[in-house]
Amino acid sequence: MSDSLSDLTRDIVAFRDVRDWAQFHDPKNLALAISIEAAELNEHFLWKDAGDERAEGVREELADVLIYALLLAHHYGADPAALIRAKLLVNEAKYPADRARGRADKYTDL
Repeated sequence: MSDSLSDLTRDIVAFRDVRDWAQFHDPKNLALAISIEAAELNEHFLWKDAGDERAEGVREELADVLIYALLLAHHYGADPAALIRAKLLVNEAKYPADRARGRADKYTDL
């Protein structure tokens, strides 16, 4: 079993399709699922000091977020790796290292 994003997406789609769940996976519902799972991920950090979160729960919710994100990319025929590379180029232009290093400011404030 390979762990490339395309192989993972293929496995996720196969898991979904054998259960006939594609009917529920329109873009709106996939985007909502990402948001909901991200909120569940946040629950593991709420009211806790840094480092007090339960790592197993964080991993499970993070996997859910990633699964729905890969399904949404698949729906649009987008290559997740290409999307990430393109966004990194955009962010590199918005946040030049010489001005952004060590700062959490928005790019408009650098």
